[in-house]
Amino acid sequence: MQTRKLGSLEVSAIGLGCMGMSAFYGTTDEAESEATIRRALELGINFLDTAQLYGPLTNEELVGRAIQGHRDEYVIATKFARRMDSATPGDMSTTGPLDGSADHVRTSIEGSLKRLGTDHVDLFYQHRVDPNVEIEETVGALAELVEAGKVLHIGLSEAAPETIRRAHAVHPIAAVQTEYSLWTRDPEAEVIPTCRELGIGFVPYSPLGRGFLSGRFTSPDDLDAGDFRRNGPRFTGENLDANLKLAAKVAEIAQQKGVTPAQLAIAWVLAQGEDMVPIPGTKRRTYLEQNAGAVDVVLTDEDKARIEAELPEVSGNRYDEAGMASVNL
Repeated sequence: MQTRKLGSLEVSAIGLGCMGMSAFYGTTDEAESEATIRRALELGINFLDTAQLYGPLTNEELVGRAIQGHRDEYVIATKFARRMDSATPGDMSTTGPLDGSADHVRTSIEGSLKRLGTDHVDLFYQHRVDPNVEIEETVGALAELVEAGKVLHIGLSEAAPETIRRAHAVHPIAAVQTEYSLWTRDPEAEVIPTCRELGIGFVPYSPLGRGFLSGRFTSPDDLDAGDFRRNGPRFTGENLDANLKLAAKVAEIAQQKGVTPAQLAIAWVLAQGEDMVPIPGTKRRTYLEQNAGAVDVVLTDEDKARIEAELPEVSGNRYDEAGMASVNL
């Protein structure tokens, strides 16, 4: 497995998004999920992405169990945002509001360290920017955690360019995490150029378009009853019909290259720059192994030009109205 840099943090070129192992994507299998995390290390994928919100709380615990005895071989990224004082593990309705205050930053890390079973996290992100707290206060508290050795690097998720600049002026930001893929390309306009100007790594989440580009489902009916994608704007109605054409084109180009659609989609993200570290999520070893193969897929200039010319634009917002209101702040 190749490695890449997020600021000064070296990680595997592809990470493993662990969210779906505990939340949002329907049924879970903890034993298989833990085995997937351990298999990742065997494949050279050492960069794990989790968050307090996933579960809530239970995903950090799962990751903590899976890495036991091998903590120092992994690079662990987790995130804070909402208050978790009254959160019941596994019940999203019990999470509190966004809180980017210095006090919440300090208490948040303690919970994450306990659940992960470690004395530090390698990368600690603010999961969503709190519009009611100055970013300087939040990052100032994160900088204190770095000084205390509880956090080695800090990051932001779904932050606007101006927020990134203000944050980086307080303390170096190692990584910005934002949705980015063949069907979510809006970061190209301002966020990615801002990161490159400042020397900040970029971590694209959902590089497979929440699994849609892999071709593993073509209708909401193919998903588990508890899967949040069943009601997503891009997965229903006329948007779904339009986006099926996009996925079909990805599959067509992938077949002609002799790779899977998922490998093509991840390879495209990797080809956008050495500062890109996509974190495709999966809860199964078989898909993990397929995804890992993307690092060996070489896209020629002709391939890239064809993708630009032939892929139709995505139809629909990536989140519902409430979700869109929480990004790019």
